[in-house]
Amino acid sequence: MKTKVLSLVAMFFLGTFAVFAQSKTESFLVNGNCGMCEKRIEKAALAVDGVSKADWNKETKKLEIVYDASKTNTDKVEVAVAKVGHDTKNHKAKDEVYDKLPGCCKYDREAPEFQNK
Repeated sequence: MKTKVLSLVAMFFLGTFAVFAQSKTESFLVNGNCGMCEKRIEKAALAVDGVSKADWNKETKKLEIVYDASKTNTDKVEVAVAKVGHDTKNHKAKDEVYDKLPGCCKYDREAPEFQNK
């Protein structure tokens, strides 16, 4: 009986470790200006399957995400953010989506750090 309990406990810890081993934290630049931008960017990132945390910083313009690497990657998150009107280094929002952003959310699209290479 003692062996079975120890085996179950060991399996639990190995399973827990396997789940956390897939979790990654990364950050990347996302253009935006205000609190409305923050909500929109974070909501878009969290809508990507596998993203468990998203935090965009208005001052640094960086979006930090925690995600399951077996389900998604930063490129998919950048695409989702661009679809709601915010440029990243690798993905530019469509002009018609950007044009629909509120006036306070219209950022400088020519900023060098956001130019697609």
